[in-house]
Amino acid sequence: MTRLLLEEAGHEVVPLSRHHGVNLVTGAGLDDALNGVGAVIDVTNSTSRDRSETTGFFRTVSANLLTRGLHAGVGHHVVLSIAGVGRVNGNAHYAGKRAQEAAVEAGQVPYTIVPATQFHDFGEMVASWSEVDGVARVPPLLVQPIAPRDVAAILTRVATGPAQGRHVDVAGPDPHDLVDMARRTHEARGRSVRLVPTWDDGVFDATMAGNVLLPAHDVEIAPTSFDEWLGSQREARPHGRSS
Repeated sequence: MTRLLLEEAGHEVVPLSRHHGVNLVTGAGLDDALNGVGAVIDVTNSTSRDRSETTGFFRTVSANLLTRGLHAGVGHHVVLSIAGVGRVNGNAHYAGKRAQEAAVEAGQVPYTIVPATQFHDFGEMVASWSEVDGVARVPPLLVQPIAPRDVAAILTRVATGPAQGRHVDVAGPDPHDLVDMARRTHEARGRSVRLVPTWDDGVFDATMAGNVLLPAHDVEIAPTSFDEWLGSQREARPHGRSS
């Protein structure tokens, strides 16, 4: 989505992925890809649940992008992070994102860190991790979800402007309970999944309860609500399809 918005604005986009001959972990192909690039937008992700693997991934990728970016003359390094990342200690992904932020802050390339809340499909995604025979465990997290398209628009704006250091948190208009988000998303997609609210899901724990995942008071509110996003999912669903 960010690529599309950048191209619509008249910018040339160079994808940095293995599909395009670039390996961000080994650095293969990165020097050539960064030649002439003015800004890098890092939206890389790790699916590992191991803390050391996740932090190692983000440190390695950040080091390669920053070191080679500096050599290539990149003037702005933009990284998508998570709102409240410093308030969560037990989650491996959050630990990795903290390591990523630290690497960017210690680097020599001017940067902007954009902390965003969870995407609108987060409830459905979390449920999918544990779903077996139509039953899924979902933690009762309180989140203020944001539309991926809105995040892409913010990243596009930030990347084409001056480096800011740390951007304010970006979030959707309203807070929601994750279990309810998962239920309503499944309903919009025509699926029937029995949801079991629990902290015993292997990824999250009760230290993430309450307001921990909500954005700071100084926040940029994106326009698309969860209800609006759900409506678009219902409209996109093929008629008569269910599971």
